[in-house]
Amino acid sequence: MTDAESPERPVVTEEELITLTVGPPAHGGHCVARLDGQVVFVRHALPGERVTALVTEVHSGYLRADAVEILEPSPDRVAPPCPYAGPGRCGGCDLQHAAPAAQLDWKTAVLREQLTRLGKLTADEVDALGVTVQALPGGVTGWRTRVRYAVDAAGRPGLLKHRSHEVVPIDRCVIAHPAIQALPVLDRTWSTADAVEAVATSTGDATAWELPGEDRPAVRERAAGRTWTIDAETFWQVHPAAPETLVGAALDLVDPRPGERAWDLYGGAGLFAAALAERVGLGGRVTLVESAPDGVAAARDNLADLPWVEVVAARVETALGRRRVAGPVDVVVLDPPRTGAGAKVVEALTRSGARAVGYVACDPAAFARDVRTFREHGWRLAELRGYDCFPMTHHLECVGLFTPEL
Repeated sequence: MTDAESPERPVVTEEELITLTVGPPAHGGHCVARLDGQVVFVRHALPGERVTALVTEVHSGYLRADAVEILEPSPDRVAPPCPYAGPGRCGGCDLQHAAPAAQLDWKTAVLREQLTRLGKLTADEVDALGVTVQALPGGVTGWRTRVRYAVDAAGRPGLLKHRSHEVVPIDRCVIAHPAIQALPVLDRTWSTADAVEAVATSTGDATAWELPGEDRPAVRERAAGRTWTIDAETFWQVHPAAPETLVGAALDLVDPRPGERAWDLYGGAGLFAAALAERVGLGGRVTLVESAPDGVAAARDNLADLPWVEVVAARVETALGRRRVAGPVDVVVLDPPRTGAGAKVVEALTRSGARAVGYVACDPAAFARDVRTFREHGWRLAELRGYDCFPMTHHLECVGLFTPEL
């Protein structure tokens, strides 16, 4: 074993054991430590712990490692509720070893760090926003309503190791919704499947189907005062409380008014568009932009009773660049994929004439980069709310309000 404080040490190799004092959390589900000045990204550790770590990857500028022995544990450390959590096992949960309150602190620290390092906000500006990540109702297990189980060569269902295509067969996933856990998926083999999808909906539907080969079922969801019928693989928030929470936050921040014009970008099945339409009323107009065919079909079917909602089938950057989204506009809500909106979309929004933009983000790094672009074009992040829509994992969701600088 090599100690991190040794004045002379050989080149580190994979599978080597090293001793580290763990530093702060970083985006991606690991903490940052240093070995003779070299950055080490350590999973399965908590800030302040002293650990023995197994090197899993060696790169020119950094190492990746798993904490395999905790020499000096954090008071926030708990026993993971899942037997498959931990080094070399299922890669789905990053934070099962952290107490629930510590998970929120972890995510808050990461969000703050991304806003300062990538978003170029000052610490005082972040403090003024009151950045925190809040828990959603329901606890830290049994919340995930959509699960894709991988299937190994022997037909056994399971989940993947971290940064690997290797399947870890399991008999239970503790973060899966109870209705998914009750489905006959993990107690059998799947001889012809590459994967098995399972869904439990807010209306009580629960179903599973294998991929490839089986037709995807239609399911019903209830949110924003409406019942939605969607293809089971159409994007929908995986935490039961997330749709209402995120819609409520977005509407509260952009405050759409009767008669206004609104855009719902990356609109999916139309969750935000429906809520915007109720606020702006018959005298207003809502334009939803979505590129995925299943999302477009779902939006057109589910919003057919709202004639003042237009559904545009296009990539957002294309729709904005080619003026397929009719202007002018008063308020915008966007819910981009994990990669974020990007500079072209943000620049177009800052030129749109909107008085407010509500940005729903599932990746703090991508969001922070877009914060910087908004700022470079004279807009400010006026409010920000963070939500733990993915307990036991490093993922989080946030909703930001952008307004033009006066």
